[in-house]
Amino acid sequence: MLLYVATMKSKRNLTRFTYETTAFQGWRLCLSRAGTTFTRYFSDKKYGGSKKSLSAAEKGLAELIQLVDNSRRVDGKLSQATIRKGRKLLDKA
Repeated sequence: MLLYVATMKSKRNLTRFTYETTAFQGWRLCLSRAGTTFTRYFSDKKYGGSKKSLSAAEKGLAELIQLVDNSRRVDGKLSQATIRKGRKLLDKA
């Protein structure tokens, strides 16, 4: 019997973690803009599987990109209000 396992590849700003030796399996969202890095992990266990965790990560990434790219900058950096909104948005995701 041949067992087929589909591998899910990382995408821009989304990295797949599937190491057998660690407890975490899922997706990491990492977005850097104007000197600030936003990071959030989406666990397969929490979201009910790799496809659902990917979907949640993609939704969170789209919302974060929209917020960050449409925000105003202070001396070329993101404002503190935008950073707070971005972190709050990721906490809800």
